[in-house]
Amino acid sequence: MKWQTLKVAITGQAATVTLNRPDVSNAFNETVVRELEHSFGALADRSEIRMIVLAGAGKSFSAGADVSWMKTMADMSDEENFSDAYRLATMLRTIYTCPKPVIARVHGDAYGGGVGLIAAADIAVAADSACFSLSEVKLGLIPAIISPYVIRAIGARAARRYFITAERFDASDALRIGLVHKVTTTEALDAAVESVIAAILRNGPGAVTKSKQLVQDLDGQLLSDELLADTARRIAQIRRSGEAREGVRAFLEKRSPAWVANASASKR
Repeated sequence: MKWQTLKVAITGQAATVTLNRPDVSNAFNETVVRELEHSFGALADRSEIRMIVLAGAGKSFSAGADVSWMKTMADMSDEENFSDAYRLATMLRTIYTCPKPVIARVHGDAYGGGVGLIAAADIAVAADSACFSLSEVKLGLIPAIISPYVIRAIGARAARRYFITAERFDASDALRIGLVHKVTTTEALDAAVESVIAAILRNGPGAVTKSKQLVQDLDGQLLSDELLADTARRIAQIRRSGEAREGVRAFLEKRSPAWVANASASKR
């Protein structure tokens, strides 16, 4: 497909979706929202793709929502505003529930909805020079659409602070509160992302997808008899899968499982 606001590249078994509006710090408008949803949906359906990297072109990851876009929405009806906001909510959910692991490659500024994109990803790697802000209240707005993902990522206590103050915080603080998982130098950022990709490629593709789903399904649940039965059913089912049989057999035979060989072949 041809994208107006994105660059999509595939290298081996990893796809990279790059926000490509560097002149406005990769701020998103209705076209970006639509293309992000469509690109993640399309890549999720491709069996040869094992993971998706989300990045930003130019000097920033994403400055969040385009102010010009928000200005036009202020003059529209409640119904139009709801429809527009719901499309943004659907896009974030598409990223969050994508069956492929999503890795956010963060550099420069990540503000407002840009932080929401990071929180919706499974793994986030940031340059030590990156800067973050949940800046909505500075504009008299609230971070409603991104809040489910941000609160899951950093917890309610930190969310209260940064939702209310709109303070800028650096990569070390983002690491401390759980928004990102690893901080490195700008020069080493790509290598750090590649190390995450390599780690995922060593694992069973089906098991990775089911592990991601496991976290989403069980997060916040009480330790009930129903939960115990659910987890027992999940492991019982996967033990009998071809992938699990191959993984255990490869371990006992002291060799790499087939999916590792396939990953190596795809790089050549």
